[in-house]
Amino acid sequence: MAMGTLTRWERALERWQSALLSKARRHEPVELLDALRHECDEHAVVCSQSRVVVPNAYEVELDARVHEKLLRHGCGDVGQALTDALARHGERRGYEWAGPLTVRVSPAARPADDPYRVRSGPMPHVRADAFPAAG
Repeated sequence: MAMGTLTRWERALERWQSALLSKARRHEPVELLDALRHECDEHAVVCSQSRVVVPNAYEVELDARVHEKLLRHGCGDVGQALTDALARHGERRGYEWAGPLTVRVSPAARPADDPYRVRSGPMPHVRADAFPAAG
């Protein structure tokens, strides 16, 4: 009888742990979007009183296991969803992108302490002198 009780407790503990992890995972996309917004805001360049230019190319590196799990669950459009959300953020702030906005999601090349890493910059083919002079 004690063995059966232990098994029920173990199952209850597993359900609790699973629910807790599920709640934690639901917050990761919000944290990731906050990290993208922060990256965007931190690299904003004020060109004039009415013109603020921000990077247009963002790279999100996920832990390889998380990236693989997303692909297995059919979440291949994560990059587009993040691009759309970041575009709305830029629109609210009045930002001008340094070119076509893109967010690329890829697996990290090496294990990291963080579940993701965000980097940004202008696309390499975009030149600063391609923009009209601010008036």
